[in-house]
Amino acid sequence: MQKVEHIGIAVKSLSVSIPLFEKLLHAACYKTEEVGSEKVNTAFFRSGETKIELLESTDPEGVIARFIEKKGEGLHHIAFEVKDIYAEIKRLKEEGFVLLNETPKEGADNKLVCFLHPKHTNGVLIELCMEKK
Repeated sequence: MQKVEHIGIAVKSLSVSIPLFEKLLHAACYKTEEVGSEKVNTAFFRSGETKIELLESTDPEGVIARFIEKKGEGLHHIAFEVKDIYAEIKRLKEEGFVLLNETPKEGADNKLVCFLHPKHTNGVLIELCMEKK
């Protein structure tokens, strides 16, 4: 793994949360995007080398809506950038980690992504992401 690519935060409303994070980070939201496969709208911010992704559910039964219902708004996942997502999936499976998706799927911000099951990572949802070529 190369670096923390972004930190994902579950929010009820992007229209409320974007202005809040613009003030907090003293930085404009540089991109919004719908990820239909995940049933979310996303908003991205940069603060130095760090990216923050806000996630708003587009479906009351979606993963983010269920997360907020159970845990409230807040930290949802930490994403790590990898050079070769396929090799990293193979390595982590060999190390005994359980993946939520063993085949990378399209994510936001031109990335291929996969997630590790939080039961095997001390309760933290980990995302692996690689720039699509």
